[in-house]
Amino acid sequence: MFEGLTLADIAKKQCGILRKSTGTRPVIWRIEENGVKAIVKDFSLNSFWFRNIAGRFLIWREKKAYKKLEGLSGVPSLFGSIGGVALIIEEIQGTELGNMDVSKELDDKFFSDLKRLIDSFHDRGIAHCDLKRMPNILFGNDRNPNIIDWAASISRSEFRFFPLNLIYKRFLQDDLNAITKIKLKYRPESVNPDEKRLYTDRSKTEKIIRAIRDWLRDFLKKIA
Repeated sequence: MFEGLTLADIAKKQCGILRKSTGTRPVIWRIEENGVKAIVKDFSLNSFWFRNIAGRFLIWREKKAYKKLEGLSGVPSLFGSIGGVALIIEEIQGTELGNMDVSKELDDKFFSDLKRLIDSFHDRGIAHCDLKRMPNILFGNDRNPNIIDWAASISRSEFRFFPLNLIYKRFLQDDLNAITKIKLKYRPESVNPDEKRLYTDRSKTEKIIRAIRDWLRDFLKKIA
């Protein structure tokens, strides 16, 4: 799907803009072909230097993450890339958790499915790093959890050496803490003591790790 799509074709096939391009962020298009909808993250409108240095690097990183997650239910499929500066990703049909009254919909099955999904991509050596932003978790039209926007994700191989491995472990726990955050908002009675402790406890060492983690995550989000 979307084979042969060029940068020049995007304007013809686009059916909306989710985000306009800024100095350091790509434009995000919605496109459709033969009834299939996709999202295109496109750095081609950014400045020459940013497009060809930061843009190509970020597209390469995110593409690598999607390839590691290939075939995982609940993660958008990667349709391809264009010229090294744009990424074509499946558009998931669903609603952001933060944009709907889902308190009655988020039952035990949803949370167990979300935990299973997070464990699945952790097993593949990927941490999402930005799940506490509820827009990145969709309540799918099929009632299953879906996780989008992998721009800030990191891989175990990138953080395998000390002290980066400690930061990676913190990112893994943050992904799981996102479940607790959602429960605290919609179903606080379902949060067990261990979940609450892992969500709130912060040693001095952990505070340092979290500070480094927050800087890294914010940097990746600003440019992606």
